[in-house]
Amino acid sequence: MKKIRVLVVDDSAFNRVSIGKMLEQISEVEIVGYAADGEAGLRKVFDLKPDLVTLDLEMPKMGGFSMLRLIMKSCPTPVLVISSRSGDADVFKALELGAIDFVAKPSRPISSEFYSIQTDLERKIRDFSSFEPDQFRLQNSLRGEGKICSDVRVFAGSPVLHPPKAVVIGSSTGGPPALHHFLSEFKTSPGVSFAVAQHMPPGFTRSFADRLNDHSVFTVTEAATGDCMRPGHVYICPGGCNMLLRRFADEVKIQIVTPDESQIYTPSVDALFKSAASVYGAELLGIVLTGMGNDGAAGVRDIKEAGGRVIAEAEDSCVVYGMPKEAIATGCVSLVVPLSGLCEEIKRCCVG
Repeated sequence: MKKIRVLVVDDSAFNRVSIGKMLEQISEVEIVGYAADGEAGLRKVFDLKPDLVTLDLEMPKMGGFSMLRLIMKSCPTPVLVISSRSGDADVFKALELGAIDFVAKPSRPISSEFYSIQTDLERKIRDFSSFEPDQFRLQNSLRGEGKICSDVRVFAGSPVLHPPKAVVIGSSTGGPPALHHFLSEFKTSPGVSFAVAQHMPPGFTRSFADRLNDHSVFTVTEAATGDCMRPGHVYICPGGCNMLLRRFADEVKIQIVTPDESQIYTPSVDALFKSAASVYGAELLGIVLTGMGNDGAAGVRDIKEAGGRVIAEAEDSCVVYGMPKEAIATGCVSLVVPLSGLCEEIKRCCVG
């Protein structure tokens, strides 16, 4: 099996050695080089052409943000941010600049706690084994030139009888910038409530919600148990938790629960979609955005069986096509649209 060629970029010698040791335990990985700052890292990206770069954000000479901008402009390469900026909006800035995902490392320097990231790092690297770097480079190039495919695929399904009262969204790798992009395109609220399950660890979703709130017409918050689903509001499931929707008399309320220990991906898209389908039935619109894995595939079946509709993001605009592809394979997706057309399609559905 072809190995994933990884370049490690971090100004801390301890971190470089520790990341190297963790990567060496992953059979799918070959470490092709190390760099202690952005300038050296950029040279090695051009010279070694790695499949994946692990990147720290705070470095001398050239910081992680500058390096990331130059990589995406000159030699698009998947980048996994490994940073201690937990709870900081900077990690989302890195994702918007083109990083595919992030791993949160402990803030204490030179500590055995650093190895606590091993499980998360290994899972994300293993997920990456199904990633196609050539497709990433093509997709990145298309986005940079504004040439995202405008094809819309319509699948056979029941006629539209009920405009949605709620929109539920599932996303993973590439999801934060995708959500930022399409939510910021709305000039006015379409009069529905939104609930989002974005795969993310604890400690980041409040900053993520604040960032979205600052750049959209919606009121965006990190969801809490007891919140009522209100039109014009976007509720982001807290990282590491699951979000369920429950009906109480004339109101739909949010319940935040602890996932089962066996659950791989959190927040769970399937859990959100299933609970929303039981509450809203035909008045529900589900959306599956970019991401690795098949989370959401079971949930779109629940939405379809309840009479609701599902939209999947088109391959050409996805950072990773895994989740939309699996959703489409169920036969329960009504429409496939690129990210650039999602805002207009939601508005069209809400009109009925």
